[in-house]
Amino acid sequence: MKHSRSFLTLLLSAALLCVLTPKAPILAASTATTASREYYELRTYTLKPEKLPLLDEYLEKAFIPALKRLGIGPVGAFSESISPEKTALTLLIVFQSADQPLTLAQRLTQDPAYLSAAAPYLNAVAADPVYERIESNILGAISGMPSFAAPDTSKPRLLNLRIYESHNERAALKKQEMFNTAEIAIFRKVGLTPVLFGESLTGSSRPNLTYMLVFNDEEARKTAWNTFRTNPDWLTIKANPEYADKEIVSKITNKILLPRPYSGL
Repeated sequence: MKHSRSFLTLLLSAALLCVLTPKAPILAASTATTASREYYELRTYTLKPEKLPLLDEYLEKAFIPALKRLGIGPVGAFSESISPEKTALTLLIVFQSADQPLTLAQRLTQDPAYLSAAAPYLNAVAADPVYERIESNILGAISGMPSFAAPDTSKPRLLNLRIYESHNERAALKKQEMFNTAEIAIFRKVGLTPVLFGESLTGSSRPNLTYMLVFNDEEARKTAWNTFRTNPDWLTIKANPEYADKEIVSKITNKILLPRPYSGL
């Protein structure tokens, strides 16, 4: 088991350092802050709406308290309606080091309080599962925002999760450069308040840049995006041919997420 964990750590370390590109200066810009940056897991459960109360109970009373005991977090929990027959619940887990997500599953099995509180969830039978599948993506914070900014959880809010996929690693790093050098600052200026920015290290739809924004409500979200689209600094950057979406972004995914009552973000 020890050798297995060492091998997994080596694999993730390689992922952190090898966001592959033939251009060394661009690679250096991406990996310069790996020693100090945070790491995030976006974990999405797909399930039937009637199973949501059981998953909520597990996360609120077993999983999130266990992570807190391990010094991991905060943990955000957000719901997203997919269809009348299907819903999704996404966790955002904040890690301070790259080894924490690798050892988490094993450490949970060594926590008696977790195992007791999680029993209704863990004891689900194959004929009546809690969820259909879990999709997990590990992100590394980019240099323009090496640590997350926690939203005010005492106020109503919605989260906007956006994923920018690129056709190759060079293009993905160019998109990172765009945010690191100018676009994050413009976001803050126009009311697009960031929670995090991260490059995908493991998971699906790689390479991609993933970020999360927070707003008071849907009207505030629309107003901020409209302000951004006409911002002079943004229009200047957008006019730069090397930053054109058609050259560096192949697909954009946009999700509106609502916090669960127990969400820490």
